[in-house]
Amino acid sequence: MTTNAFAPTAEKPTIVLVHGAFAESASWNGVVARLQSEGFPVLAVANPLRGLAQDAEYLRTVIDHIDGPVVVAGHSYGGSVASEATEGAENVRALVFVASFLLEPGESTGELAGKFPGGELGPALTPAPYTAGPNSGDDLYILQDRFREVFAADVPEEEIALLAATQRPIAGAALEDEATKAGWKTIPSWTLVTLDDLAVPAESQRFMAERASSTVVEIKASHAVTVSEPGATADIILDAVRGTAK
Repeated sequence: MTTNAFAPTAEKPTIVLVHGAFAESASWNGVVARLQSEGFPVLAVANPLRGLAQDAEYLRTVIDHIDGPVVVAGHSYGGSVASEATEGAENVRALVFVASFLLEPGESTGELAGKFPGGELGPALTPAPYTAGPNSGDDLYILQDRFREVFAADVPEEEIALLAATQRPIAGAALEDEATKAGWKTIPSWTLVTLDDLAVPAESQRFMAERASSTVVEIKASHAVTVSEPGATADIILDAVRGTAK
């Protein structure tokens, strides 16, 4: 029998964390530490950020190789990927959307990010042409001198330069890709709404959560809530675990 590299180490669900654009897996570090202290197996995946369909395919491959139940949490664009990836995934017990997106099929991440006023991310982005392979086009970064203002205003000053320098770009086309699936339609969901968010306005987050009948918690935080408020982020994930325990 082949050993499963993602087998859980305890009789608890494996928690899969999916970062979004302009971040990377280490943005979950504080959350991972809290969840691991509670005895949960945790996997913070490296989201490719190349396109909604292929990012979701990658995540689904990871999920399908996990033995036992799974709870998936997505931050920002990571929520779009999580929803697309989990439709029909029988081992996924709950979805958690953190300053994130619950897209209907036919909607795009960019469309919902700009559905309501208050977002300031667009003018802070800068393109970097990407010409290798089949996904040529513009990669998008946040201008480093705007990173704190629009993405991480409540993160300690000494961390801002590190976050800005290590941000991972997203293919611009990925933000325009339309969802074709919606895992939240059949999987119970929880949403952490960030009230001081200048990347995805709180009103947009509320709109998506309410139409999905998601359990909502609101917090006064920036878009980088996984870094600035790891305890609160872990708490809503634990709420989802408890709320779907069998």
